[in-house]
Order: sequence, then C-alpha cells, then structure tokens
Amino acid sequence: MMYDTEYFIRFVNIFAKYLAENKEYLTQLDAAIGDGDHGINMDRGAKAALDRLSSINPKTPGEVMRTVGMALLSSVGGAAGPLYGTVFMRMSIAFRNNDKIDDKGLVSALEQALLGIKGLGKAEVGDKTMVDVWEPVVNFLKENIENGRTLPEICADVVALAEERMKATIPLQARKGRASYLGERSIGHQDPGATSSYYFFKSLCEAIGGE
Repeated sequence: MMYDTEYFIRFVNIFAKYLAENKEYLTQLDAAIGDGDHGINMDRGAKAALDRLSSINPKTPGEVMRTVGMALLSSVGGAAGPLYGTVFMRMSIAFRNNDKIDDKGLVSALEQALLGIKGLGKAEVGDKTMVDVWEPVVNFLKENIENGRTLPEICADVVALAEERMKATIPLQARKGRASYLGERSIGHQDPGATSSYYFFKSLCEAIGGE
C-alpha cells in the first residue's frame, strides 16, 4: 500500500482527536508519577500542529511530518515536546521528498523515530517509558513487513500489541524521567508516555481505513 500526503494529514487529525478526547486522562496518569501536564501539553502541541498544517498546505508526507515536528518542539513543554518532536522530525527525514510512502518506507521511518526516542531519553524496554510501546511495536511491524505482509493486514494486531505493552507498564518501576524519582511508588501506575504512544499507533492504523 502507498501512503500519500492526505493519509498523513488524516493520521495527524486522528491523533489530535485522541489527544483532545483523552487530555484529562493523560494528565491524571502523569499527575500520579510525573509533572501532571502530559495531556495538556500534548493536546496543545497537536492543536498547534493542526493550525500550522492548515496554513501551509503541505505537498509531501515529509512536509506534513516536519511541520508537526516543528510545532511540537516549539509548543510542548516537559519531555514530551522533544521526544514527540523527534519522532515526527526523524520520520520527515526518512521520507525525504517522496510523494508517496510504501509500507517498508513507513516502517523504516518508524524505526528511525524509535532510535531518536532512545537516543534522546536513554531508555530501554522495561524502564516504564514510551519505549515500552514503541520498541515491541516497531519490531513487530518490521518482522511482518519483511515477511511480505501489509500494514492493513496487521493493523489490528499492531493496535492490540500497543495496548498490551501500554498496560504492561503498570507493574514496572520507573527507571527514567521524573517518575524514576518516586522509586517503588511508581509501581502500579500506567505510564503516560506509553499511553499517548498507544494513541499514536492506533491513529496510524485508523488512518489507513479512513475512519
């Protein structure tokens, strides 16, 4: 399957919708183990990204992602801005100036985004961060696409895996970020970054069906 500019605009709109609808929920999760602003910050960044997209009429998928990345970097505070800004900027670079992106190109861009997240946050799977969702999902995508399956074929499994790995952060003790300061008190709380990452992959898959 090939993904054009309209697909990525649709993806960003769906992601923004989930962030708006779950702003309070994400903020409550963050209040338990962080600064209590993840939902507020992500919603503000998504709205800024939509404003910029509507004003420039991007011509390529890379331009869409770069526009969103710049909006997030300039408008989102805390750790979320640099991390999600890096996600979209890394994907933009991977897309180059191509008019359309195929499954392998999209997964390769997601892999570059993961490397950016890990490089910036110095986190690994098990540290109770967004990496706990991103790494298993990207590995699953990479393996299946290399074996000839398409993203539409595996999207239901992608969303299920993202949700499973999000919930798997609950019993973990945080080892990175603000939550790590709580030590054992971070156990029993779902990580907010892992949760917004679940919405990211859910949005990516829903955009394929135009839902």
